[in-house]
Amino acid sequence: MCTLEKRGRVYILTLTGSNEHRFNLTTVLSIRSALAQVRSDSGAGASLVTAAEGKFFSNGLDVAWISASTPDLIHQYESALRAMIADLVSLPMPTIASITGHAAGGGFIFARAHDYVVMRGDRGFIYMNELDIGERFRKYGMSVLRSRISDARVLRDLVLRPEKMKAGEAERKGVIDRAVEGAAEETVAVAVRMADEMAAKGWDGGVYASIRKRAFPKIFRDLGLGEDIDEDISRVFTSKL
Repeated sequence: MCTLEKRGRVYILTLTGSNEHRFNLTTVLSIRSALAQVRSDSGAGASLVTAAEGKFFSNGLDVAWISASTPDLIHQYESALRAMIADLVSLPMPTIASITGHAAGGGFIFARAHDYVVMRGDRGFIYMNELDIGERFRKYGMSVLRSRISDARVLRDLVLRPEKMKAGEAERKGVIDRAVEGAAEETVAVAVRMADEMAAKGWDGGVYASIRKRAFPKIFRDLGLGEDIDEDISRVFTSKL
């Protein structure tokens, strides 16, 4: 489950508890509800930080829940999971994931779907475990990784070996944006400072979301969001002219 708070211009979504924050229908719907609240409440000059309590940011798929679920529930889960990533990448503000523990499989894809990722330097690793657990990659999940990791060899080793990667190595290889020296609290604080600096710019959220969509069109296509190529040219320019 998760909580949502607002500190000034920054929304902070926290995956709560000391568990592994694995994704099942309940947790995904909880995150979607929080993101919907952020979208409805936000105006110009806002940003989002996502963090987690405990040893894990997210360990990805709740395998035990999937194994015990009916086909109908699994279908609902898959639809909700896709929608959760779509909600996140279309949010009209900068987004930052603060990884303070392990992030595996879909948990790291969720993190990397944010615009920026900071990670605790002294603890935790990234682990794309799909190959080891026999889970196929969702098309949109791979699009997220390919759009964020420019070195094809790094991506290859991350998903096809698969390697466990700590924050320092992940920063050097361009998998995350910043490794933070310090405890979990400092990692979250760094993310909040980054988010506050961007929120202070007062950017128009709709313009920000539109530029993001043009920068990473394949993610949006694979999520079924389209490209809105034929938008009115008058919307390209803001009222500041």
